[in-house]
Amino acid sequence: MTRFATTRLLLAIAALPLLAACQPAPETPDQPDLCGASGFQGLMGQNRTALDQLTLPQGTRVVGPDDMVTADYRTDRLNIEYDRKGVIHKIGCY
Repeated sequence: MTRFATTRLLLAIAALPLLAACQPAPETPDQPDLCGASGFQGLMGQNRTALDQLTLPQGTRVVGPDDMVTADYRTDRLNIEYDRKGVIHKIGCY
């Protein structure tokens, strides 16, 4: 193996942990639905204006693509996220 090939191989091996760190944590179905997200899954794919007709639990965060939010993790807080087109794409307890 040439020195160049060895260097490339070592760099590739060194990059693997960095790539693994970029993967989102898998959601575990074992976690209890403390925020009631399961009752709002029907909103997935709908426009965020559908939320205007609902009474959401106190503390719910409706988050747009450019909204700044705190990074604290709370399993009792409902989070609803929508994209630039206003389509709801994520609902969960975090």
